[in-house]
Amino acid sequence: MKPSAGPFTKSVLLPLLHWVIGGYFFFVRVSIENEETLLSTMEGGGKAVIPFWHQRFFGLLPYAKRFRSRRPLVMVSRSRDGEFIADLVGRLGLEPVRGSSSRGGREALREVLAQLKERSMAAHAVDGPQGPKGVVKAGVIEMARLSGAKIVPVYVSMSRAWRAASWDRFMIPKPFSRVRIRWGEPFDVPSGLDAGAFEDVRRKLEILLEEGHRKDDIAFGWSPPP
Repeated sequence: MKPSAGPFTKSVLLPLLHWVIGGYFFFVRVSIENEETLLSTMEGGGKAVIPFWHQRFFGLLPYAKRFRSRRPLVMVSRSRDGEFIADLVGRLGLEPVRGSSSRGGREALREVLAQLKERSMAAHAVDGPQGPKGVVKAGVIEMARLSGAKIVPVYVSMSRAWRAASWDRFMIPKPFSRVRIRWGEPFDVPSGLDAGAFEDVRRKLEILLEEGHRKDDIAFGWSPPP
């Protein structure tokens, strides 16, 4: 049986946290770059799979409301913490699908693929939920390969941030900091990949995310990048 949030959490804590997050981002300046690449990918029934580092997820939250009408899919782990996170991201305009690489991943992937027939976008923390940090796992490649969606990388950088004592040093932007959300160029994942070609695509995405974040982090003065 999956754990579930209690009545107090659902009726009091989650609405309060939703309100706090929304208010918090009034004190953070968010800039968006190259968004037209994402929008053009979804024109005429096109679909986008959006890979991001687990470490940078909080920086994407204020952006989710821009696509509330599309209800982007996002995979959330089946842990007790995941239950809480799933409820929260649902309130923020995302559609949680429960599962991860370590638990329920195949079932979650099937659900994402089924829902992508009717939806235009899905987001995925490519090194979550437990790492290793900065390593792209196979799920996002399979998601794009089997759905026919393009992969559209997103780079999320912060001028100043707190870093949690977690496996990935999860980042939360400090008040009055700047958050840059920059979209990379879309690319296709061929359906008929052998093992070697699959690894080439996986590594290509890993390098894109590594280099894209490093570029923006250094521009914000992080040395070395977080």
